[in-house]
Amino acid sequence: MKEFLKLLDMNPLKKLLLAGPILILSGCASIPVNTELAQTVTDAKLIGVIAPKSLSETRNDLTIGCETLDRDYADYHKYKEYLAELGIRKIRLQAGWAKTEKEKGVYDFAWLDSIIDDAVSRGIEPWLETSYGNPIYEGGGTTILGAGFPSTEEALTAWDNWVRAMAVRYKGKVHEWEVWNEPDRYFANQAEEFADFTIRTAEVIKSVDPDARIAALALAGWRPANFQKVMTHLWKKGKLDLFYWLSYHFYNYRPEDMYKKQVEPMLDSLKKFQSDIRIRQGETGAPSKGHMGGALSKYDWSEISQGKWALRRMLSDKARDIPTTIFCICDMNYFKGNDAIKKKNVKGLLESDDENNIVRRKQSYYAVQNLVAVWDLMEKIAGDVSVTVGAEGSFSTYAFETGTGSHAFLVWDDGRAPVDSVTVSPTPVTVSGASFRNPVCVDIRTGNVYRIPAKKHGSEWTFTVPVYDSPVLIVDKKLLTLK
Repeated sequence: MKEFLKLLDMNPLKKLLLAGPILILSGCASIPVNTELAQTVTDAKLIGVIAPKSLSETRNDLTIGCETLDRDYADYHKYKEYLAELGIRKIRLQAGWAKTEKEKGVYDFAWLDSIIDDAVSRGIEPWLETSYGNPIYEGGGTTILGAGFPSTEEALTAWDNWVRAMAVRYKGKVHEWEVWNEPDRYFANQAEEFADFTIRTAEVIKSVDPDARIAALALAGWRPANFQKVMTHLWKKGKLDLFYWLSYHFYNYRPEDMYKKQVEPMLDSLKKFQSDIRIRQGETGAPSKGHMGGALSKYDWSEISQGKWALRRMLSDKARDIPTTIFCICDMNYFKGNDAIKKKNVKGLLESDDENNIVRRKQSYYAVQNLVAVWDLMEKIAGDVSVTVGAEGSFSTYAFETGTGSHAFLVWDDGRAPVDSVTVSPTPVTVSGASFRNPVCVDIRTGNVYRIPAKKHGSEWTFTVPVYDSPVLIVDKKLLTLK
């Protein structure tokens, strides 16, 4: 009883006393639930907790953002130990021209070497973005978000030399590149100039490493006219083949809104150019606290809603076969610079203090860690399986083949943006055309695994699923590794 009272006194658990029964009391005290998480309020029977997967156990194509190191808003070496535990296999970095070349023609790559070498030694693959500018050159641009790209002949030549030096230095370690961060913030009247700048950068990289995969654009938002201008220029010059991806950074309060509002229109526009170029979600995430710095900061947020948002958006990408990223590993101290963002950006999965020290893992860290542990089980979309929710409202549902002859499916309430609540609704869900042997329910946010009612009628299964505004996964128990 004393231990129980201690749990109730811990945030965020104490508020659940009034919300309903806490599952860990009902004969499950020996199951190692994470008391740093707000436990889901459900009557379903808890049978275990999924174990995290190490990098050596995963085969995902996920990326975790490790940006702003070029401006010292975060410190890689203070969070690097947390990367391997997360299980994500790629990191996105900004290369920092101005941090590397402080004297014309003299490069000091020590800071970037230490990051790339450490990541590679851990089995993590870095992809490198060549931005921002360098004010030591006239017309060289600046180091901040939204700054213009190099424009004078001297600056462009210096840019080429720096990019080439990086491509040579990191060949064999860096295989994926991106040209610039969110250029559409300012290229409305410079679309063709930016397209030419993108081409020259990609050609420098390809001259060193012909097999390099390069992403263009890294769009901050969906601006159809600007997109059309840049793509038309690349197409007319016959240079689209330089690029493997187009990347984008769309931020929507309700994460599912981005597909109809932005992603699908972008794909429709892209079809006009008859290119094999793919799309890649290169940056987006939610804050853990409202009214701080950066995108989505005007809303109220909590660690609970941040974690839900991350899961919903990443799994929506997976269901559409879009390579995806979560932004970002730790909070970033933007207020230290003269940047477009004036406050701490608290989109990190890790909380940091004002000196870039890591304070603790947030709830979203565990949510994403749990997602990585089950990511590989959802091998590909099962197009011949239908999932029907027997309740009013709006729900996301996706069925997958697991690669073992069985199926899995996801369901969550997507009717609004994630909220700071952990109470579920037992909901009937019917699945047709799927194969299960011993199906259980995984609350991905907490990692808790539940036994739920399930009945089979011919080719149909009917489940009573604890549904809420965070994804739950129904999958065969034997595919899970439990603590």
